[in-house]
Amino acid sequence: MKLPRESAILADAALQTDSELRLLFHRLNNQLGIILACAELLEVKANDDASRARAAEVVAKVLDAMGTAKEIRHHTEAAAA
Repeated sequence: MKLPRESAILADAALQTDSELRLLFHRLNNQLGIILACAELLEVKANDDASRARAAEVVAKVLDAMGTAKEIRHHTEAAAA
């Protein structure tokens, strides 16, 4: 049986972990957004089809990574609820 103080400590730890995860997901999304913007710029400014295709592939992969990060965030939030 947990004492009220132990329960409060566990609740505080869970809130801090949740807050840290939110911050990490926010940072990850910001970093991926910057990579996406750079890849899109490279795609637009590319001088040849091969370079454009490589940049387009990076854009697609970054979008996939952003989707994966969003799924992970949803799973962690659902598990915490």
